[in-house]
Amino acid sequence: MDPSERYSERLGKREKLSAGFDRLHERIGTARLVFAAAFLLLAWLCAMRRTPSPPWLLVPGGLFLAVVLYHQRIRTLRGLAQRAVTFYRAGLERLQGQRGNPGLPGDQFDNEHHLYGADLDLFGKQSLYERLCTARTPMGENILAQWLLAPADLETIRERQTCVAELRGRMDLREDLAILGEPPHIVLQPDTITKWVDAPNELSGRWLRVTVLSLAALAGATAVVWAVWGAAFPFLAVLVIEAGLNYALRNRVQRCVSGVEHAYEDLKLLSALLRRIEAESFDAPPLRALKYKLSSHSQTASIMLSKLATIVNFVEARRNPFLAPLMLPLMYTVQSALAAERWRALHGRVVASWLSVLGEIEALESMAGFSFERPEDPFPEFLDGPAAFKATGLGHPLISAATRVRNNVDISGETRVLLVSGSNMSGKSTLLRSVGMNTVLAMAGAPVCATRLQLTPLQVGASIRVNDSLYEGSSRFYAEITRLRQLFEPSSLPLLFLLDELLQGTNSTDRRIGAQGVVRALIERGAIGLISTHDLALTEGTELHPGALKNVHFQDELEGGKLTFDFKLRDGVVTKSNGIELMRAIGLDV
Repeated sequence: MDPSERYSERLGKREKLSAGFDRLHERIGTARLVFAAAFLLLAWLCAMRRTPSPPWLLVPGGLFLAVVLYHQRIRTLRGLAQRAVTFYRAGLERLQGQRGNPGLPGDQFDNEHHLYGADLDLFGKQSLYERLCTARTPMGENILAQWLLAPADLETIRERQTCVAELRGRMDLREDLAILGEPPHIVLQPDTITKWVDAPNELSGRWLRVTVLSLAALAGATAVVWAVWGAAFPFLAVLVIEAGLNYALRNRVQRCVSGVEHAYEDLKLLSALLRRIEAESFDAPPLRALKYKLSSHSQTASIMLSKLATIVNFVEARRNPFLAPLMLPLMYTVQSALAAERWRALHGRVVASWLSVLGEIEALESMAGFSFERPEDPFPEFLDGPAAFKATGLGHPLISAATRVRNNVDISGETRVLLVSGSNMSGKSTLLRSVGMNTVLAMAGAPVCATRLQLTPLQVGASIRVNDSLYEGSSRFYAEITRLRQLFEPSSLPLLFLLDELLQGTNSTDRRIGAQGVVRALIERGAIGLISTHDLALTEGTELHPGALKNVHFQDELEGGKLTFDFKLRDGVVTKSNGIELMRAIGLDV
């Protein structure tokens, strides 16, 4: 079955399951009312000294409690089924080219000064990141963003390709990672918890644990003395000592728990996600190596995080007004902080590794889901030798398959630059972004939107969406030449430059001379790339060696006062211009 059929099949099953839980949910609700009513009726009969006797209250009371617990379980399963329905509906919408249920835009990673991020629409609404990211934790979001923002080395790329190839068929794992737990996304930031686990021990010393336990036991014993013999002084004396110790330790206790306080739900979800990963059997060596890291002292990461979640739950419970009378006698706050310190001492050093593994798995799953939904998209093939980019059937990965137009792009051998001419809206900028996005995907280890893509490892550099800035006090021309200067900064990889309307912010003479100099200098550094232009003067006289620059163009037709485009890339310089005719067609007297 193709991805659409697989999603439809699973959606049907999850909808049926969800409907069954809905019916069961209603029936259990009715049963709860019945047992509650029976309990109240028996209680009334007992109060009126009629049969049955009070022990019979245990029957409806016990049944009510059992039904409540079962109801909670059904609500959990019902929620999972409903989230699965949403998961597969969103997948079908993506396959049908719809933009419903948008993902995470990744705005926090958008940097207009990055070498290519803003120019290629990597982040923001309807961006590549939004299309890819399925992570539920900040770790997964951060790692996926890092992979898109910086090219990996070949060994790492091939490892990721191996992982994605194995994970893309594991729909059960992908579904579970998407629907487990209650919060849709984790709020707890990785630097917050790593800062907490790396902080110095605030409550060290065996004496303190012994003292706190002894005081709690002594408070219990003196409370019994007070209740039996009426002697309150010993109990009050212990309370005074406990109050003094609590006051002395208040700041240290707060520092001890401040990093994970209010993180109970996040920690439970982290534990659930890790437990699901631990239960999966992997074949790819990189995945098995990642899974191997999920342990500490012979205990799995999920169990340890679940225990931390329980401790955090106890920490948060100190604000419960119903427990307030017991807080001081039991030294509850200090004891819960001591439990957190013991956990931190035992497992704190490996928490960063656990979070990194989860983030990496989520990033790989994001690319695996992308690969599953696009079975026609292959992994790129990497070449040795001088910089090269050879694509057959290259398309823009964010344009739906129904409207996407694919082109062949070859920058290899003697050809170092493609100079793309054509009118506005003909497809020049889209071609540059298609080349850039697919190179970013290739260097991240993901499949690419092409029939076939062969390339050497490349560093993308783009000047496509460079604008003036009132805030920074720079013109569009200054912003563009600043970006061009970035392209000349040292890099371990050959540069693939993508320049849209090069130097359009200056006069034609400076533009021609400057553009020729920039292109010549880039090529001398071993770079390859594409330049789009309206200025046909740039299509000749570049003073490059023969064959280094190849002219290609997009064509348009003016029919009935309306421009039409086929978005097909053709060899040579554009031979027609419809600008004047179009202006006249809309009524401008030119």
